[in-house]
Amino acid sequence: MKLQFRKVVFFTVASLVAGAFACRTPSAICQSPQTAPYRLTLQDAIQKALKANLNVLVSGSRVDEAEGTRQRRLAAALLPRVNAQVYANVQNRDLNAFGISLPGLPSVVGPFSNYDFRIYAQQNVVDLESLHGLKASERALDASKLDEQDARDLIVRLVAGLYLNAQSAGARVEAAESRVTDSTRLFKLAKEKHDAGTATGVDVLRAEVQLANDRQGALLAENQFKQSLLSLARNLGMSPETPLELAEPLRYQTLSQPQSEMLVAAALHARSDYLSLDRQRQGLVEQQNANHARLYPKLSLNGNFGEIGRSIGSVQSTGLIQGQIDFTLFDRDRNGEAQELLSRVKRIDDQIADLRRGIEEDISEALLNLDSSTQQVTVAKEGQDLAQRELELSQDRFQSGTTNNVEVVTAQDELARAQENYILAVSMHVDAKFALARAMGDTEKNILEFMGNP
Repeated sequence: MKLQFRKVVFFTVASLVAGAFACRTPSAICQSPQTAPYRLTLQDAIQKALKANLNVLVSGSRVDEAEGTRQRRLAAALLPRVNAQVYANVQNRDLNAFGISLPGLPSVVGPFSNYDFRIYAQQNVVDLESLHGLKASERALDASKLDEQDARDLIVRLVAGLYLNAQSAGARVEAAESRVTDSTRLFKLAKEKHDAGTATGVDVLRAEVQLANDRQGALLAENQFKQSLLSLARNLGMSPETPLELAEPLRYQTLSQPQSEMLVAAALHARSDYLSLDRQRQGLVEQQNANHARLYPKLSLNGNFGEIGRSIGSVQSTGLIQGQIDFTLFDRDRNGEAQELLSRVKRIDDQIADLRRGIEEDISEALLNLDSSTQQVTVAKEGQDLAQRELELSQDRFQSGTTNNVEVVTAQDELARAQENYILAVSMHVDAKFALARAMGDTEKNILEFMGNP
């Protein structure tokens, strides 16, 4: 009994040592337990991309910068400025230098000292130039926020397209695997019929060639699918080593098409890039108002209060309140600035008009593609069903011995073409939805709604 126990222990230890040594050899492949693939939804992909994309991060920093500019303008235009000053000095004076010369009076007097502890305050009461400058900075802040939203919309559109590419590649993998299954079945049938003497060797060879071609096509489709997942992971800020699994396969879902005029009107109130240009124009108008206000008088209040004296023990409280009005009598620079602002307003008006036409074109094009792809899906689905029926009939004819497997191979090729047509049609339909969502504005919300993920 002891001898048997020692043998078990010996073989267990030997197996562990051998396994550890094998993992250290260059030729050995030691695989750790594979982690479960990450199931990635379209909504999850969008959220990850928005957190990792550089353009979104840069746009966010520009919003913070614009907020800082607004706060500076607010402090200059409306908020008081308060500062404190404390000093103590010891000095002497040369009276002759000031034109004071009296008999018996020394030319240099001193040293003497004084102390001053004082708080100064300044408040603008009427300063229209600074006020309009503050409003211009607020419009610039609004434009920065809209630019950030536009950057987010562009990333959402990009990631949705990458997710769609992965979905299409996954659908091609499934189609390729189904063709391998049909070719394997055909090869087995041809071999069985050849062994039974009801089929020729050419039939077997033809089926084997078809199976080899379909296997190669499946390998190619699998590689393209993996490449699409790598590209998707890269744009989501995920490690390429992370195994991904698409939680939403490619599917067709109808979408009712509203009128183009209604969509254009709604897009002009939702497109971030269009609204950003409008806020920029409002900011330029405020700068023009500030330019005009440079001619207006400015009213401010100044004051101070503190303690002053020859020594710390003899200080007395003193203060000052002063109202001040400033007038601009000559300012040639204002005319040059006015000309600059006028040209900027004209330029941005041209940009707004051009973007409006672009929005109308984007919506019209998306609606055309949506309508065309809807019809293509219907036709492609009919063609796929017919090709599947043709394959089944040709398989029955070959199995019954009424024909060779040329018809079956031809039917398989027709089915492969029909499957590819259907995948392309559905992909075009989904991409048309994405394009329409981008053209309408509020891209993330519209895309998820169009895809049935509110």
